[in-house]
Amino acid sequence: MPRALYLCYFGLREPLVQTQVLPYLREIVRGGTEMTIVTFEPRLRKSWTGEERRRWRETLKADGMDWIALPYHKHPSLPATVYDIVFGGLFAAYLVRRRGIAVVHGRSHIGSVMGLIAKKLTGARLLFDVRGFFPEEYVDAGRWPAGSLTYRLVKRAEKALIHAADGFVVLTNRARAILFPVQEPRPIEIIPCCMDEARFRAALGMRETIRRELGAGDRRVIVYVGALGGWYLTNEMADFIAAAHRSAVPTFTVILTQSPAKMMAAPLRERGVEAAELRIFTTAPERVAGYLVAADVAISFVKLCYSKIASSPTKIAEYLAAGLPIVSTAGIGDLDELLADARVGVLIDELTPQGYERALASVEALRADADLATRCRETAGREFDLQRVGGERYRRLYARLVS
Repeated sequence: MPRALYLCYFGLREPLVQTQVLPYLREIVRGGTEMTIVTFEPRLRKSWTGEERRRWRETLKADGMDWIALPYHKHPSLPATVYDIVFGGLFAAYLVRRRGIAVVHGRSHIGSVMGLIAKKLTGARLLFDVRGFFPEEYVDAGRWPAGSLTYRLVKRAEKALIHAADGFVVLTNRARAILFPVQEPRPIEIIPCCMDEARFRAALGMRETIRRELGAGDRRVIVYVGALGGWYLTNEMADFIAAAHRSAVPTFTVILTQSPAKMMAAPLRERGVEAAELRIFTTAPERVAGYLVAADVAISFVKLCYSKIASSPTKIAEYLAAGLPIVSTAGIGDLDELLADARVGVLIDELTPQGYERALASVEALRADADLATRCRETAGREFDLQRVGGERYRRLYARLVS
């Protein structure tokens, strides 16, 4: 049985790891791979009790994974990250030798640089799970200045990874075309951010109960899931929501976010949306499906920038699995073609009052189609199903790497 090591520069309890790491690893384990996962935990000794770590180790062991937690260092930013990378890479090499690991799987650039160190020291195969254009994302979000030392170092690391890795995962067709413009003999899989259909099927019967809990009544419910600020267009989203509330269709809005509620509550209040017409709150990842199936329209407003060519927002898969039509800004990953070809959403042609009115009219026309919810769910299953898309492609890639 082949053995693999997964290197993840995030904490185990973070929502991203719970929804976009562990489900994939369970699928890989189903294919017959023994998995060790290493995470980096902020304030490891203070934020985790011994009992909590023991419970999680037992839970993951039952899923076929051995979990190892390393401390995450934050300050000063660049030296701390370099320290974690070097230590993580050396520790990965130790694990490869001790456990007979064949594949080192790095999540994004930082995890993959650790994997590259392990590869050079041991000869193990390296899987570069690109996830997105990480350095460009940080520039586009305003976290790094363009051309800064950190940006240049990460781009140099990216070049080394593309040269040395034995296999790759990208999120979109557009990203593959940019990173690999010519025929590439090494295996590459396009694996968008997927969802577990079973969670959404189980939530369908909760629709009316959750609508009563929200106080939505018979109003059209517009929902947004995700962060606010950065490359997420919070003010433009508020403009669209306010336009929806002014329209002839009675509207209620639900915002599920880990960002501070005031980031959306204040702009909506300034635009005349009353507190009784919306709910803004944080919820556990396992409850998101229930709130989505209770909605009628989902929105995704993302800044049009270079890095988003490589983006596959998890919310898109979840919206469609809940049977929701999507109103989205253009240019995000492969979304433009998907919405148009499958007729499951509307692209906003311009971020103006007139553009919002046209998008609202178009989505209402879609909602008049009795087959819309079924078409959305079928599209989600075909394009984003965890087992049939994500799991199958990861297992296929692993098979090629260890053959």
